[in-house]
Amino acid sequence: MKTSPFAALLVVGALVAPLAHAEDHKPASATRTWVKDSMVTTKVKAELAASKVSSLARVHVETDADGYVQLTGKVATQADKDRAETIAKSVQGVKSVDNQLTVTGK
Repeated sequence: MKTSPFAALLVVGALVAPLAHAEDHKPASATRTWVKDSMVTTKVKAELAASKVSSLARVHVETDADGYVQLTGKVATQADKDRAETIAKSVQGVKSVDNQLTVTGK
């Protein structure tokens, strides 16, 4: 199986990103207590990167200990937004997805 250097870079970046952003980024929802589940977050980011849809590389993923995932950021199309949600829901350990992605049309 051949992989392009760009695809490999995306996957590596998705796996390393949680380490680079170790500070606590809490979603706007004040009612939910966020206990990070880095394993699920990393799996979701890796699957988004593997999808080869460039705008999905800019999706921010937050996961709590109960398998609740929130997607934030910007994507180019409604199809990309829907695809990101489908990918996140398919990851083992994800119980629900709150898709807060914004469609930019770019």
